[in-house]
Amino acid sequence: MAEIIDGKAVAARVKENVKKRAEEFEGKYSRKVGLAVIKAGNNPASEIYVRNKIKACEACNIKSFSYDFDDAVTEAELIKLIRKLNKDKNVDGILVQLPLPKGIDERAVLSEISPTKDADGFHAVNAGKLFLGEKTRFVACTPRGIMELINSTGVKIAGLRAVVVGRSNIVGKPIATLLLNADATVTVCHSKTVNLADITREADILVAAVGKKKFITADMVKRGAVVIDVGMNRDEEGLFGDVDFENVKEVAGYITPVPGGVGPMTIAMLLMNTVDGAFDE
Repeated sequence: MAEIIDGKAVAARVKENVKKRAEEFEGKYSRKVGLAVIKAGNNPASEIYVRNKIKACEACNIKSFSYDFDDAVTEAELIKLIRKLNKDKNVDGILVQLPLPKGIDERAVLSEISPTKDADGFHAVNAGKLFLGEKTRFVACTPRGIMELINSTGVKIAGLRAVVVGRSNIVGKPIATLLLNADATVTVCHSKTVNLADITREADILVAAVGKKKFITADMVKRGAVVIDVGMNRDEEGLFGDVDFENVKEVAGYITPVPGGVGPMTIAMLLMNTVDGAFDE
């Protein structure tokens, strides 16, 4: 039976550290660490995410600057605001909540965020530094959170075989790079991978980020493996991960639940990124 990795508990420890460092920053610079959160469009899920992020900022002594636009906002208006925030000395991190309204080029908008205020870690400069193994202020939040969860188990990553199922720019590619930088031997699998189960069964660390309900089954998992489930698949039966949790937990050594695993880490690492950026100005 696998040990459950409690994402809520790990996230709480991260937030404790963030709050302490944010208070240190305020004492040193006589201002709070600042995070600008931009939401455009009337997406109910985005409204919940933004509300949770603002609430988390308040709990961690971070000042949030909230900008809320309706569906009529233009790409030019968003870019103008971002350029203004790039110059604002009270803002240490900038977050644009996705998705944006139809007709707006997300990549064009996100690329306007200064690499030194890229709280989400999506800017090409920061992604490039990560790939090159260079020090960067900002790492994509979910992958950074995944590393925190793996490290919380006490399992030493160096020398282990890691398999990442999924190759998105948000999770798959950056977590593969982080694991590689931590000296794991990494394989990235995707929809065109042949004999997927043969590969996943070799993984000491298995990260599932494919977006398919219960896609990873027990027969695809090596006994004793660390299994990280990034999936958030909602249907009429409820919320499910990419891993068949009930059966896989009988095989794995450690496993994250859904909900309560990777999810809580994303906001925690967003706040960590913001504080890191503030101290590194």
